[in-house]
Amino acid sequence: MIHLSSRIFLAIALLGCISSSLYYFLCLWSAHVFLRAAMENPGVNGLQHRQPVSILKPLKGVDPEIYESFRSHCTQDYPEYEIIFGVSDPHDPAVATVERLKKEFPGLAISLVVCREILGPNVKVSNLQQMAETARYELLLVNDSDIRVEDDYLRRVTAPLVDERVGMVTCLYRGVAASSLGSRLEALGIATDFCAGVLAASQLERGLHFGLGSTLAFRRQDLEKIGGFRNLVDYLADDYELGRRISGLDRQVVLSGVVVETYLPAYDFRGFVQHQLRWFRGVRDARMGGYVGLVATFGIMWALIAFLAAGFAPWTWLLLAVVLLRFILAIVMCRCVLHDQAVLKSLWLLPLRDLIAVGVWMASFAGHTVTWRGDTFRLKAGRLTRLAP
Repeated sequence: MIHLSSRIFLAIALLGCISSSLYYFLCLWSAHVFLRAAMENPGVNGLQHRQPVSILKPLKGVDPEIYESFRSHCTQDYPEYEIIFGVSDPHDPAVATVERLKKEFPGLAISLVVCREILGPNVKVSNLQQMAETARYELLLVNDSDIRVEDDYLRRVTAPLVDERVGMVTCLYRGVAASSLGSRLEALGIATDFCAGVLAASQLERGLHFGLGSTLAFRRQDLEKIGGFRNLVDYLADDYELGRRISGLDRQVVLSGVVVETYLPAYDFRGFVQHQLRWFRGVRDARMGGYVGLVATFGIMWALIAFLAAGFAPWTWLLLAVVLLRFILAIVMCRCVLHDQAVLKSLWLLPLRDLIAVGVWMASFAGHTVTWRGDTFRLKAGRLTRLAP
C-alpha cells in the first residue's frame, strides 16, 4: 500500500503531467498558427517597405563568428539603409571588427559611435539612446551583436510596418552551438523551450506584447512617444520592455516569419547555468505570474516524480506519453519552425536540459543578483542596480 505522502505526491505529479501535456498541445497548435501566418506574410508575397532604415547594433566585446554576423547585414537586398555600431569604450575589441567591415564595404553607410555618457546601469540601452540620436531615418531596427541574417532580412522584417497599426516587428532565432556541452544545452533550450513559449504566449495573449532582442523593428515616432531608450536604461529585459511599451500605444507587435541565427559561446557547464539563471531571473521579474506558472509545464520532471511516487507500478509506463509529447514538440520546433537541423542531433540531451531548467527555475527565486557581460547587478522589479566589483 502506497504511503499517504506518496499518494499526495502522485496526485500532484499526475496533475503536473496533465497540465504539461495541455501546454505541449498548446505549443504545437501555436506552431501551426505561426507557420500558416508565415506563408501569408506580406514580406514573402512581395510587398516591401521602401522607407530607409537605420540599423542600431550596440557592442561590447567580441562574440563568436562576429565578423560574418556583421557582414550579413551589409549584403541586404534593400534600397537604402545605414548601420550604426555603438561602444562605450573606444578601445573595445569590437572596434577593430567594425573598421575592417568599413574597408570591405566602403559604399555602405557604416558608422561607429563612441558613447561617452553612461545614462544608467544597462549600458547597452545607454548606448542605444546615443546611437539613435545620430540615426538618419524614421525606421529603426535594433538587434544583438551576435545575430546573423539572410539577404532578404530587412525586406521581410520591415514589410509589416507598411500597416500603421503595426508598431513593432520581432523575430524568433536559433542558436548555433559550439562543441561544448553547455553550448549545446543552450541551443537546445532556445529551440525547444524558449521559442515554443513565445509562440504559446502569442496565442494565450492574442498577440505578442513584448519584443525579442534578436530583432526589434519600429518607428522613431513610437520610440519618442514612450520616452526614448532613456526610459529603459534601468531594465535588464530592455527588449521586453520596449515591445511592451510600444504595444501599450495600441500598436500591434508582429512576430515575423523570419528566423535569424545567434552563434553561441563555448559555455562550460557553469557558464551555461549562470547564463540561464540571468535569463530566468529577468523573465521572473518581467512576467512573475507566467513565470510561476512554468511549474505546470515541466512534463519530464512530473512524469519522473509520478513514476517514483507510484512505486514503479506497471501502469506508470503510460506516463511515457508525456515524454513522447515533449519530444514531438521539440522535433516540430526544430524541423518545421526554426529549420534547425543541428539541434536535432542533440535531442537525446533533452531530458537532462529540462531537469536542469527545473533546478535553475527553483534557484531563480533564491536571489536577486545577475551577472551580465562580466558585471554584477542586483535585480528588483526588473530594474538593475550595479554592484561594486
